Amino acid sequence: MFRQFYEEIAKDTASDARAAERMAFEKSISLLEKAKVAGHKSREAVEALHFLNRLWTILLDDLASSENGLPRELRAKLLSIGIWVIKHAAAIRGGTLTDFQPLIDVSETVLAGLGPKTC
Repeated sequence: MFRQFYEEIAKDTASDARAAERMAFEKSISLLEKAKVAGHKSREAVEALHFLNRLWTILLDDLASSENGLPRELRAKLLSIGIWVIKHAAAIRGGTLTDFQPLIDVSETVLAGLGPKTC
């Protein structure tokens, strides 16, 4: 369902797509903050990490596409960040790491890079 929602939004104007990306990152940050409080073995952690993984999987697919309009260098940097995010999230799921803050920090940085809200 999330993928279908994202694909429909991506067909809209760039500003509409940017707004959808902002909403997805805002939701991800909110879920990660709740997971940080509840702990890495909580239901909130499972939900936050699942959402984050789905979000970045979709973004990585888009960034890897030749149809993506971002400059190649920026796409490469975002791909590297996305791979790190997915690995860090997997380490939390596996119990190797327990700290959600780096995921929150990266998400907030990406959100800030999307620019201010337009609404």
